[in-house]
Amino acid sequence: MIHWLYLHWRAFAQAVGRLAAQPLGTLLSALVVGIALSLPAGGYLLLDNVAGLAKGFSGAPEISVFMAPDASTDEVRAIDGRLKAEARLARYRFVPRDTALAQLEKSGLGDVLGGLQANPLPDAFVLVPAGNEPELFQALAGELRTWPRVAHVQLDSAWVERLHALLGLGRSAVLVLAALLGVALVIVTFNTIRLQILTQRAEIGVSRLLGATDPFIRRPFYWFGSLQGLLGGLVALGTVWGVVLALRAPVAGLAQTYGTLFQLAGPQAAESAAILGFAAFLGWLGSAISVRRHLAGESIG
Repeated sequence: MIHWLYLHWRAFAQAVGRLAAQPLGTLLSALVVGIALSLPAGGYLLLDNVAGLAKGFSGAPEISVFMAPDASTDEVRAIDGRLKAEARLARYRFVPRDTALAQLEKSGLGDVLGGLQANPLPDAFVLVPAGNEPELFQALAGELRTWPRVAHVQLDSAWVERLHALLGLGRSAVLVLAALLGVALVIVTFNTIRLQILTQRAEIGVSRLLGATDPFIRRPFYWFGSLQGLLGGLVALGTVWGVVLALRAPVAGLAQTYGTLFQLAGPQAAESAAILGFAAFLGWLGSAISVRRHLAGESIG
């Protein structure tokens, strides 16, 4: 185990030395990888922020449950008790029929309602589910319609379904973009490693004559590609954070004009780790393909 760690440490040091020996080339490669990765990373981050902003503008979606007009007080209390035990609800409130009538009268319909001999409005409950998934709304509405003395259930989830559909489309587009750019970055690393192999072919031949094994020769190239990808990931992360910091104040000002407090969020720890890990993996993959392709003639592939 110690010997294995030493070999990897040696290969890592060799890769760092090769990167440091050509600072301009290393910088340009990191910029290419970083700018390319910042596009899908920024797009995914933008979708998450847009989802939070849209929820802030639209408020929490609700389900309105209207009781039968002739429902008794005991029947209304029974529904209230069942709602209290429903774990899929974040909260709910009861709107008595008299309160609903008073609200309508305040809205300017007093003259119309004044000619009525009795209150035509039913008691109602306004429910806020614990999630925003359209499936949750449909499931709750379906069950509520079967409850006794429930006359009508109205969903306020149309905008939620549209938002989920748009976000799903956006995430699919970001994944496609990430896949295409990932292939391009693998090709960049592939060519970089190919040039490394061509410039060190004589050194590789001497190492083989001295008894170097295939993994020993491959290992520095793997580390070189991984570190190059990791540097690109750091550039991508820095680019995304730079854009977030530049746009945070204008976005907050725009949100205030709509009466909403909103702050543009940057990538969290897990998202940052995913960007760096994906970049390092692309670098390793490009180097692995290049090593197997261009060292095949040396009986190393």
